[in-house]
Amino acid sequence: MRLESLILCWLIAVNLLAFVEMVQDKRHAEAGMRRTPESRLLLLAFLGGALGIVTAARFARHKTRKQPFMTWMLIWLWLDILLLVLWWLGILEPWLASALAYLRAAT
Repeated sequence: MRLESLILCWLIAVNLLAFVEMVQDKRHAEAGMRRTPESRLLLLAFLGGALGIVTAARFARHKTRKQPFMTWMLIWLWLDILLLVLWWLGILEPWLASALAYLRAAT
């Protein structure tokens, strides 16, 4: 499987998981049940799921005014978009290849 396919599958999976986690957290908040920790949601956003979290926040009207949580979500979303654009333009892949070569040489 090509790297592009793996990255696309990862982004789809992590964004779906992030969306479901946010909607589930909203339902748990309404029912007074145990909530999803914000640290878990922030980790999912960091791993590429920011779009899923921001979309779910708007869809479920959940955590939209919670600061600094939503600020971090928007930061991760814009960083994800920037990385995808750099990858699409062919700028990111050579940089990653040289970084990996440097790490291999250092070990």
